[in-house]
Amino acid sequence: MNREEQFKYLENLNRESKKGGGEKRIAAQHEKGKLTARERIDLLVDEGTFVEIDALVRHRSKDFGLEKQRFLGDGVITGYGYVNARLVYIFSQDFTIFGGSLSEAFAEKICKIMDQAMKVGAPVIGLNDSGGARIQEGVVSLGGYADIFLRNTLASGVIPQISAVMGPCAGGAVYSPAITDFIFMVKNTSYMFVTGPNVVKTVTHEEVTSESLGGALTHGSKSGVSHFSCENELDAIEKIKTLLNYIPSNNLEDPPKINCTDPVDRADNKLDTFIPEDSSQPYDMKEIIHLIMDDNEFFEVHSEYAQNIIAGFSRLNGFSVGIIANQPAVLAGVLDIDASIKAARFIRFCDAFNIPIITFVDVPGFLPGTTQEWGGIIKHGAKLLYAYCEATVPKITVITRKAYGGAYDVMSSKHIRADVNFAWPMAEIAVMGPKGAAEIIFRNEIKKSKDPEKTLAKKEMEYREKFANPYLAAERGYIDEVIRPKETRFKLIQSLIMLENKADTNPKKKHGNIPL
Repeated sequence: MNREEQFKYLENLNRESKKGGGEKRIAAQHEKGKLTARERIDLLVDEGTFVEIDALVRHRSKDFGLEKQRFLGDGVITGYGYVNARLVYIFSQDFTIFGGSLSEAFAEKICKIMDQAMKVGAPVIGLNDSGGARIQEGVVSLGGYADIFLRNTLASGVIPQISAVMGPCAGGAVYSPAITDFIFMVKNTSYMFVTGPNVVKTVTHEEVTSESLGGALTHGSKSGVSHFSCENELDAIEKIKTLLNYIPSNNLEDPPKINCTDPVDRADNKLDTFIPEDSSQPYDMKEIIHLIMDDNEFFEVHSEYAQNIIAGFSRLNGFSVGIIANQPAVLAGVLDIDASIKAARFIRFCDAFNIPIITFVDVPGFLPGTTQEWGGIIKHGAKLLYAYCEATVPKITVITRKAYGGAYDVMSSKHIRADVNFAWPMAEIAVMGPKGAAEIIFRNEIKKSKDPEKTLAKKEMEYREKFANPYLAAERGYIDEVIRPKETRFKLIQSLIMLENKADTNPKKKHGNIPL
């Protein structure tokens, strides 16, 4: 070929590589309400910034007639681009080519960009739409999955890894997203399961649909596998962009800071009267978070799962912060297995990526009962304790009302290396609630009295006045300052600025042994 023919040949290859599995398969993708792999990338990155890598890769298999179908790109688009002017690496699985199934070449493409992302310190975003391993390639495709899993593991805590599940993910296809930091799923079009409904029916005789077995709502509310349940693919992509605004590109960077126009000393009087006079009455902790944070914004993670605890990102004076908060409006804010796991993983992400942790506490304790005990609440509750103890980022705690028993210790208390601990005047910091404490301490006196109920009420009041307040803890230095609720925003920002250059380390070791 002469030079012009060579150029024309290259142009034809590049044009062919952009066709995916062809017009019919692209139309079928659209009929399912799904975007193509390229359309997803175009929506995610800043316009004109995507650079494709390995567009001309083809599979090398010669079995079962595969040699007759050698699509360019081999079912996954890989490359890099910019989201809000920040570098990210992307792989987007193309369901129009072999159902997005993973082959040896497919895996090699993903591994290449993951290796490069680690070298330059940039996030990896996976847009998943895959039927699993390419069966025709046998163990080679399984090996490809394992190569990806290894890189997911080595990259964990070094660069952010984000998975968007845009279609069916079955078998080995689910484990790579499971190792990544955040999973986004789309309602009614994306599924995750190790074994699908047909296998379940054969093995266990259970009748179950794909949606109820592994849909976005199932994994968002029941299993906790998914962090975000999105209305559609565009919603998922916009949420990914929002998430990226709060997190750094790698573990050696600080999270992005933006200019803040919300006054640092803004004091919302509503906070002073927000907590009900009756300590048994619920209230919505999310409203408190919104009132305190910059521009009243809060980006919640795992909003449908373990709703008795709240996790998410926000900003204070432009600083990105991670929020953990008990939710008195759900199960009185009690800690249980699911809440402990949810909060522990979020805390560890924040610690890995230099994001300060703000904790709002209103917790009556751990949830009692055989379900919790047999389910391992001791082990799972210890995960939350371990995560807080291990974290070396700035940690600031605000006790808004109850902090009882072991849950007081666990929820970022001074004793486990919290840097600044505040309490509101109505805070109750004690081993247990006043009534339960009075029943134990004054058991004999109550039994002998002529009016046990009146005596109990009196002793309960005595205990409340002496112990169920923040002042004994403040006397001991366990609380740094008792503050008016409306001062909370200013006090948090003041503390964050003071802690900006905090340096703390854990003992030298290969790694700890978190109670899994």
